Parts: sequence; C-alpha cells; structure tokens
Amino acid sequence: MLKIQTCLAVTCVFALTAATTVVGGTLSGTISGGKGATIIYIEAIAGKTFPAPAKHIVVDQHSLLFQPHAVVILQGTTVDFLNSDNVQHNIFWPMVAGNKKLSHNMGTWPKGETRSFTFDTPGVVPLLCNVHPEMSGFIVVSPTPYYAEADASGAFKIDVPDGSYKVTGWREGMKPQSKPVTITGAATLDFALTK
Repeated sequence: MLKIQTCLAVTCVFALTAATTVVGGTLSGTISGGKGATIIYIEAIAGKTFPAPAKHIVVDQHSLLFQPHAVVILQGTTVDFLNSDNVQHNIFWPMVAGNKKLSHNMGTWPKGETRSFTFDTPGVVPLLCNVHPEMSGFIVVSPTPYYAEADASGAFKIDVPDGSYKVTGWREGMKPQSKPVTITGAATLDFALTK
C-alpha cells in the first residue's frame, strides 16, 4: 500500500510540474538602419504583470560619459546613478516615451554619491547632464522581461513563451518601430529603422 501511495504522489508531482511548464519560444532577427546601441523588447501583454526586480541597476557617470551608454530595464526597476568623476554631475531627462510631462531633474552631486530613481513608465528615457551638455545616455524601460540588446551587427535573440505579441525595436537616433509577431517555437522578425 505504501508503494502505491508513493507512486501516486510522484505521479501527481510530475503531472503538476508538466501542467505549469510554459512552452518556450524564440524570437530572433536583425535591426538595420543607423548605428549605435540597439534594443528590442516585447510590449505590454494583456492580463500579464511582472514583478519589479529587487536588484538595482547602476548607471555610472565616469570619464564624462554615462556608463553604460544605453541600458534596457524592466518597468519598476530602480536605477542607482553614481558619480565616479572628480567633478560634479547632474542627471535629468526631458521626457519619457516622448511625454514631456514626465521630465525629471535629479539635481547635481559630487564624486562618490549615488541618487536613485524607480522607472515606472515604459519607453525611452534620454539621459542628459546640464553641467556637461556633451554627455548623453539612454534607459529603455520595457513593460515585460522579454528584451535584448542587439549585437554590433544588429542581430538579436529573445526567449519568450509562445504567443502573439507586439515587438518594438529601438536604436539611438532612429525612430522606434513596432511590429506584431506570433511565436510558435521560433519566429524571425527584422526591422529597418529610419530617422
């Protein structure tokens, strides 16, 4: 009797595990047009929410540059802005996703200090420093955890559950482009961005 109960318990656990496994897919392709940092992400998925990560992302101001120059984060992520230079720096953004009402100025602070901000609105955030107008950087806030930075040739690959999605490709200096895609196992999607 004990062997039968153990067998049933193992069968139940296996069946439960199989039922909760998400079928995985892959989206790959290339982004052409322009040069520079390139990011691709899946837009918001109806009925799905994703918890913000507990771990903060660091954007450093070092050698009069934002480092990294461009970074993609999940909506709700907190970014720690560090000043590693021997001069004071400022961080501000004139808009989020083209909305100037979401502009923000973090102020100016000296070497070694960090200021943090949580990004709750998806879209592109252009980073600037009013002390050094030549400095610029970008944060791309994705509403889903399905995103990637393309390599130098513009190639990208995202692991994402099978389904139908809206995908956005972004590259510095170019207009973002969004396209629909249905993924069943694997799908390919290419973007040709323009100014």
